[in-house]
Amino acid sequence: MTRARPTTCLSIVMCLLVGAATATAQDAAQYFRQNCASCHTIGGGRLTGPDLAGVAGRRDRPWLTRYLIDPKAVIDSGDPYAKQLLDEAGGVVMPTPPGMSAALAESLLALIDAESALPRSQFAGRQVSDRPFGPADVAAGDALFTGRTRLAGGGPPCLSCHSVGGVGALGGGKLGPDLTLVYERLNGRKGLGAWLSAPATPTMQTVFRQTRLADADLEPLLAFFEDAARRRAEADAVAPLTFFLLGLGGAALGAVVMDLTWLHRLRSVRRRLVDAVTSRGTR
Repeated sequence: MTRARPTTCLSIVMCLLVGAATATAQDAAQYFRQNCASCHTIGGGRLTGPDLAGVAGRRDRPWLTRYLIDPKAVIDSGDPYAKQLLDEAGGVVMPTPPGMSAALAESLLALIDAESALPRSQFAGRQVSDRPFGPADVAAGDALFTGRTRLAGGGPPCLSCHSVGGVGALGGGKLGPDLTLVYERLNGRKGLGAWLSAPATPTMQTVFRQTRLADADLEPLLAFFEDAARRRAEADAVAPLTFFLLGLGGAALGAVVMDLTWLHRLRSVRRRLVDAVTSRGTR
């Protein structure tokens, strides 16, 4: 039996190590895309959570690892920087990333370091226009939401799982939350655009893993959700006056109905009382 050359063994070991490192980087990138990109960018600015570009320069690796493993525990410990992050997020506590471990946290932090050094990270987020949306954009988004126009990526229409006030005869699906005010909840175009591009919920990840939202569909849907939030805000502004007028009208109608109902009964009671007094006086 021939003995393997040392150089050959070394080459095999190096190939295995390089392959393992590549697989780890790919796993970390996929994990970030599925679980982190809806709230964070790397070099694309703040979303719900902070931009992670250069995060290694803000806190050391052990602190970052502890925070990734259990954000709430670090916040509850009274750590001042964790409290600052909580305040900047408007009180939204970062959920514990699913399946997080020290090894996975290390892989993610290595990925963030590598992406931070690039001219433009793959996780910088989609570029969303800041131009004013018009009626045509809203109509196109409405068609995509309801399924009258098929999503370019092949995914199911939003209406199958979600509802938006005033859209759809039956109000839409009930599997997911109502999206009437999602534009406001996710802080406008940038935050909502990031969520639509990389939804973090398990159900949406499963549905859209192979049918990612296409760039061509993003802005029409943003226009639709922006319009839905605006229409809801306008309705809420007039709701108190409408409620007052309806209440006043209802009270007036109720008084009229009561008067008509009891009018002759009251006269009948008064007549009996008068007749009784009169009859006693004539005795």
